[in-house]
Amino acid sequence: MQYGEMQKILSEHGQLHVLKWWDELDEAGRAQLAKQIGQIDWELLSLAHKEAEADRGEILPIDGLDLGEIAERREEFFSLGSSAVREGKVAAVMLAGGQGTRLGSDAPKGAFDIGLTRPLYIFEQLIRNLEDVVRTCGAYVPLFIMTSEANDAETQAFFREHAFFGYPEREIFFFRQEMAPAVDLNGKLLMSAKDSLALSPNGNGGWYASLMRAGLVAEAEERGIEWFNVFAVDNVLQRMADPVFLGATIASGLATGAKYVRKAYPEERVGVLCLEDGLPGVIEYYELDRKMAELRDRAGRLVYAYGVTLNYLFRADILRSIAEKRLPVHIAKKKVPCLNADGVLVEPETENGCKFETLILDMIRCAGSCLPFEVEREREFAPIKNRTGTDSVDTARVLLEKNGVKL
Repeated sequence: MQYGEMQKILSEHGQLHVLKWWDELDEAGRAQLAKQIGQIDWELLSLAHKEAEADRGEILPIDGLDLGEIAERREEFFSLGSSAVREGKVAAVMLAGGQGTRLGSDAPKGAFDIGLTRPLYIFEQLIRNLEDVVRTCGAYVPLFIMTSEANDAETQAFFREHAFFGYPEREIFFFRQEMAPAVDLNGKLLMSAKDSLALSPNGNGGWYASLMRAGLVAEAEERGIEWFNVFAVDNVLQRMADPVFLGATIASGLATGAKYVRKAYPEERVGVLCLEDGLPGVIEYYELDRKMAELRDRAGRLVYAYGVTLNYLFRADILRSIAEKRLPVHIAKKKVPCLNADGVLVEPETENGCKFETLILDMIRCAGSCLPFEVEREREFAPIKNRTGTDSVDTARVLLEKNGVKL
């Protein structure tokens, strides 16, 4: 993009300040900034001034499969799901763009060592979980790993350094999550350097668009992939490409499936699967009023109890349909490091900017149907959010040992 063209576009959108330090930049710096300006989604930025998101619609419980029902039909579900795995119809997608900052590490979160007597990395444990399916079904599952701009090179190098933890290199594909520019509270673009906009990942709802732009949707189509199992990197008991879950979702005829754990208590800080205005979705724990959170059925069980584990199945044809729409954009006020008027990078003490994110929970809603599928908490839910305390390295280690994993 030429300077005159950039100047015209930025002027039209009231963002000429982005070129303030242009004369100081070398050729590489100018090229980088020009590329970023050319990739700005101006419609997205216009949302910075939109009114607060509308109130939630009518929230009702959603029907799903509980552990008892799954046990009764396990053989049926396993047969359907294992056949799909053997026929190469299933791919796994790991969302691994985060850093291990809250764990006290500057490395990618998946590179964190959770071992006690031997090295055991989060990435490694997840590969071992996937290999359980390989052994059971007799076929490898292609694994697509979404990294971020901040950790892509390090993540790929980490996998190569560890020989992909024994998983075939030909079955692992890396792709970067797309970035979105941050703006200040007045809608002005923030700069992280004189030659760079302040960019941040565009939310976990952007995984399929990022996969598509990386050319990997075409790869999946060539392989005959019909289902994508999307999961988060930080749950070390995560079971991906689970043939029983897959078979249940196929048998249901629904477009998506979501694993859930039954909430342990009303105030547990997990999103809850439910219906909103008749469509499946996830309501965050802080959006449930006390009455709804504590509501119980005749058996004394919580009514709004389907706590999501961020393990979803999407039918491929539905994803193509969703890709043609614009997902709802969530605007989050954050503390965004940025240049001040003097070109000095500052770390704000209060919220100074807005980040734009799309969320995977909105993909469920856009799909129009979802099968909630219960899993045992102690067998499949060991999230690592913190170094110590709740949902931490410590609690995950206890659960891993209970499941026979040597640490």
